[in-house]
Amino acid sequence: GSSRLFVAHRVAGAWASLYRDAFPSHPLPDELAELIARRFKLLGEPMRIRLLDRLRNGEASVQELAADVGTTQQNVSKHLGVLADAGVLGRRKQGNFVYYSVVDDGIWQLCNDVCGSVERRLGDLQQLIAGET
Repeated sequence: GSSRLFVAHRVAGAWASLYRDAFPSHPLPDELAELIARRFKLLGEPMRIRLLDRLRNGEASVQELAADVGTTQQNVSKHLGVLADAGVLGRRKQGNFVYYSVVDDGIWQLCNDVCGSVERRLGDLQQLIAGET
């Protein structure tokens, strides 16, 4: 009934607020819209999110990351290369190993904002579902 509508309205309002805060200049210049889309596309791959989450603990080698996230070194290398080419990760070679670390700390703010928004939305949806039963 009305409580479901209230929660749904709150969820929509939260998304609208997040959008307004994230994009204060309106209309966005085309170049800026393209850069923003590229940044979000970087995080549009779950494996990259998992790798970044692991790199919160500090630098790691391709071999360590592959073991930690449960995939092949080739798959990890591919995703690390994309993140490094975008300037999010730095790499250093030591002997036969390549170590990666986050060099663009702005990625953490983006991840935190998105994770916080998702957590709030899930909480609102859980309230909505609980209100239906």
